[in-house]
Amino acid sequence: MSSANEQHGEQGTHGPRVLPASLAAPVDVLSVWRTRALMVAAFFALLTLPFAFSHDGKNHIIRAYLMGYMTCFNFAGGALVLLMLQYVSGGKWGLLLRRPLEAMTRTLPLVALMLIPVIVFGKHLYQWVLYPDAASTNDAMLSGLITKEQALTANFKRPMLNPNMLIVESCIIFAVLLLLMHLLNKWSLQRDADPLRGTHASYERWRIKFENLSGPGILIYVIMLTLGAIVWIKALDVTWYSSIWGLQFLVAEGYGVLALSILSVILLSRYEPMKTLLRVTEQHDLGKFLFAFVMLNIYLTFAEFLIIWSGNLPDELPWYLARIHGGWWTICTLDFVCHWLIPFCLLLSRDLKRNKQKMIWITSFMIFARCVDMFWLIEPNFKGAAGNLVGEPLSILAYITVPVTVIALWAAYYMTQLMKRPLVVVNDPHLEEMLEPEHAH
Repeated sequence: MSSANEQHGEQGTHGPRVLPASLAAPVDVLSVWRTRALMVAAFFALLTLPFAFSHDGKNHIIRAYLMGYMTCFNFAGGALVLLMLQYVSGGKWGLLLRRPLEAMTRTLPLVALMLIPVIVFGKHLYQWVLYPDAASTNDAMLSGLITKEQALTANFKRPMLNPNMLIVESCIIFAVLLLLMHLLNKWSLQRDADPLRGTHASYERWRIKFENLSGPGILIYVIMLTLGAIVWIKALDVTWYSSIWGLQFLVAEGYGVLALSILSVILLSRYEPMKTLLRVTEQHDLGKFLFAFVMLNIYLTFAEFLIIWSGNLPDELPWYLARIHGGWWTICTLDFVCHWLIPFCLLLSRDLKRNKQKMIWITSFMIFARCVDMFWLIEPNFKGAAGNLVGEPLSILAYITVPVTVIALWAAYYMTQLMKRPLVVVNDPHLEEMLEPEHAH
């Protein structure tokens, strides 16, 4: 074994390493992690209860729930598209991340069920659910509850944004994603059980099969994600338009999913079989891949801001003004520093990307940064959001307790799925290469 040498970036042994007899996930360890996640969920759920009796607390709870829900959807859906991207592009990085990514995709049934509270309490989130038809929308405008622009835009978008279509669109999205998830996970097990596994014919057969599904699957996923991002998040402000919103969400999903999957692999590398498989070379490559998503995330988000700000159009600027005025300038700055500046600067370091402990910290921090970004995207859509930062010192804390509860529950289910399959994909041509000593590359 050369695991001790790899931990410190030293050269490997003289011959290839040998996988342990059992390739199963460390069930005892994952069971402990799952129990801790459930305990965290229960604790923060109890902390949330008092907020339901505070002023405007129920509204903050459902908004915070949407924040936690979208974070979980990003993990599950982002894992699906990243898994398909790996099948299309190939590469060794997919061998390490495949089982964690597959486990994340298998949480999609839970994520689908978690959408039910968003639909049931939709009138507390979406203007077009609270005022579901043109008559009620016009009455709300005449009563001064919404602006003329909000009323006109809501009526224009009524074919897409109404309570019935919210259910239909959500069902379509999850039906498609669950089908892709089912096929990818089913074929993955069948490939490892192939009687011809380890042969060129087996490699080619399964490569072509996965590519034929994943190529169109990526395009289909982008369409479904764009629809979901519009209906669940962008439509919180019915007047907001963005032609790049779906792509931004796609890149942000890659940002968060890579952080979580790399964190999972490094933590699991303390135990077999991942301990034998993870080399410094592959960890460094994963760090560079993560860095690429950080840069792409920065580029897309700043490009949209720059175009809108320089265009100076009154229909587009209010979305940004609501996120920089009052106390939101502090949150905007925090989002910029945590989401982009710190990960970008740290991941420039070659030594950091090759150090397991430091990568654990940076990936954990990036997951936290995704939550800050979701808060910045969601809460300013609501009336009086700027005052909520200082005027609601109690119930605004629901944006901490509720997402932690939701994400911890999802994490517990993710660990349950991670325990169900071997961590190593055996019918992959890159496996033999990754078992070679470190100095061979």
